[in-house]
Amino acid sequence: MIERLDKSRFLAKFGLTTPIALAPMAFGTGGALAAACAKAGTLSLIGGAYGDLEFTSREYSAAETALASDHDALARLGCGFITWRLEEDASALDWLLDRPVKPAAIMLSFGDPTAIAAPIVDAGIPLICQVQTLAMVAQAVAAGASVIAAQGGEAGGHGMNALDGRGTFTLVPEIADWLAANAPEVQLLAAGGIADGRGLAAALMLGADGALIGSRLWACEESLASKNAIAEAIAADGDNTARSKIFDHLREKNWPAHFDFRALRNAIHRQWEGRLDELASDPQEAVADYKAGLASGDYSRAHVTVGEGTGLINDAPKAADIIAQIDAEARKLFA
Repeated sequence: MIERLDKSRFLAKFGLTTPIALAPMAFGTGGALAAACAKAGTLSLIGGAYGDLEFTSREYSAAETALASDHDALARLGCGFITWRLEEDASALDWLLDRPVKPAAIMLSFGDPTAIAAPIVDAGIPLICQVQTLAMVAQAVAAGASVIAAQGGEAGGHGMNALDGRGTFTLVPEIADWLAANAPEVQLLAAGGIADGRGLAAALMLGADGALIGSRLWACEESLASKNAIAEAIAADGDNTARSKIFDHLREKNWPAHFDFRALRNAIHRQWEGRLDELASDPQEAVADYKAGLASGDYSRAHVTVGEGTGLINDAPKAADIIAQIDAEARKLFA
């Protein structure tokens, strides 16, 4: 059974020592976190997010510098972007495609990847496409994805709305079956709610080649996240998160209608529950309140971006220690 870890196709494809990918979390996965995870043997994806050139180039360059003397780890460094945002401004992607050392992979999430994927695939860079429904898989494969990340609704941050979304536990095996029948060369990552070795082992048993881990690695020493925000996540349990459009309105983010945002269900979120139309029509006062909370580190008024796995987060050690613990727990289960 231990072969499920040691002989995973995902390890071989990216030169990893554990079948884990660091999720490209917006404003969380910076250069320090990505470098630490790459050194620890995972595929590490910088959070290019909204495609901001200054942020992406700074953090990606920082990771490259940190990994300059470790060729194997540098070969595990990649980046992830929000697809619909690249349709508006692809400058960060263009910068990345011109790097002297090609990224290990580029991940696209949230939107039709077809047009954006072409230059990535043409450059010979492995394309990871994150999907939230079975219906999205064929489109991603046709766009040239060599890895599919199946994101369940448990995930933190953006994902499919509750009406149309799926749970990780059923989405992953259904996509695994589809890929086996239609595109067996395409690999599969499970995403959403995976925060320990039990989750990694379950992902592999469900037919995934590995796991895309966000929230658990967001809460670590190298994260760009505020220490106060991480403390709130550690104190919370899985019952304390909610998925809605509230924080998109408060952050003035114009996301496509079918995607929304999971974070801690704090005081400002509860204040606007059931009043989304009111918030959308006249957001100025609420936005100012949110921004003041963010500036002061008051996370009763600012967002804490974690998924349902927050109840499995009890500390914020170094990323390498988290990865080692997840890997060891999974190996014990497979022994």
